[in-house]
Amino acid sequence: MSTEKTRLQRIFEWHEARLPLVSFVDHAVGTKYPAPKNLNYFWNFGFLAGFMLMTMIMTGLFLAMNYTANVNMAFDSVERIMRDVNFGWLIRYMHFNGASFFFIVVYIHVFRGLYYGSYKSPREVLWWIGVIIMIVMMATAFMGYVLPWGQMSFWGATVITNLFSVIPVVGKMITTLLWGGFSVDNPLLNRFFALHFLLPFVILGLVFLHIWALHIPGSNNPLGIDVAPGDKIPFHPYYTAKDAFGLGVFLLAYFTMVFWFPNALGDPVNYVKANPLVTPASIVPEWYLLPFYAMVRSIPNAVIGVAAMFGSLLVLFAVPWLDTSRIRSATFRPIYKILFWVLLANMVMLGWCGAQHPEGLPLVLSRIGTFWYFFHMFILLPVVGWIETPKPLPASINTPALKPAE
Repeated sequence: MSTEKTRLQRIFEWHEARLPLVSFVDHAVGTKYPAPKNLNYFWNFGFLAGFMLMTMIMTGLFLAMNYTANVNMAFDSVERIMRDVNFGWLIRYMHFNGASFFFIVVYIHVFRGLYYGSYKSPREVLWWIGVIIMIVMMATAFMGYVLPWGQMSFWGATVITNLFSVIPVVGKMITTLLWGGFSVDNPLLNRFFALHFLLPFVILGLVFLHIWALHIPGSNNPLGIDVAPGDKIPFHPYYTAKDAFGLGVFLLAYFTMVFWFPNALGDPVNYVKANPLVTPASIVPEWYLLPFYAMVRSIPNAVIGVAAMFGSLLVLFAVPWLDTSRIRSATFRPIYKILFWVLLANMVMLGWCGAQHPEGLPLVLSRIGTFWYFFHMFILLPVVGWIETPKPLPASINTPALKPAE
């Protein structure tokens, strides 16, 4: 037995000397990666996002084997997947609901970064890559929504791609390039299918860059202070166990939706085959794009509306410099903490407005919400950083943030 173990050790050492995969993983998420010992469960969502990315890639691969990217057959091929392919219904429901759960964990991950100041020096590039991942996710999700070629798929593609036509000078050229012609038809479906299949692997590459950028400065922590080497613990087994528990809770929610409420997040209109001659009463994208859809509809001028929609994403790249405070965590920033929750509520309100008809109260609230978003980013972030008096920072993560009254 000892001889066999020695032989296996030699094989392992031989392989590691030529391709050190195990050592790489150990340094990335194992015993050799030190992490602050005070990370809470909000730090689970990065791992959950990676898990959902792999789930979407795997389920998407099996769906692509049975999907037909043709306007005459796409809808029927999806119905065939649901009815005739072995466990096709399960794979499609996992993929369909997986998109929503993917965005849930990513949005929580992003807002966690905003709350705890994970975008501040020296993590600006880490934040940039995360924002790029989110934008590519949105593009991928929109293209995937078009593929079933139902009524909402067709008209959603028509409305969203037409937004590009208002861009000065190059807008019509971009729209024609997306369409592959002069209307939403088969060339667009083929383009979207190819890109929807490709972009998840682009996201996977960006995730590796994201992890690489994380390992250079190390993880932030809830207190937002620099951590001494003695205040760190190995990522494995401490945080791998914590991630495993978080994954178990997450899977309970995910599969509850997949098995009991698989169509709760879908639009019933999209279960009708696309008909260019019949316009739905209301054309809306999926819920995770609704806040940005509300922004573009809230502004009467189409050019300014499209600029606001794209600008709401691009401004995130400038957040590390717009926030002028030297304190990272909102735990010690009383004014910023209030503004953070107002911003979160504002985004939820915009999401609700995006699902309504652009008239009356929803339209008014959309305009207020759009104004507040940019007011928060361009005015409140820098001004609050200048005028706010933060609470005293603890000397280390071992020091209680709030001392008991004497």
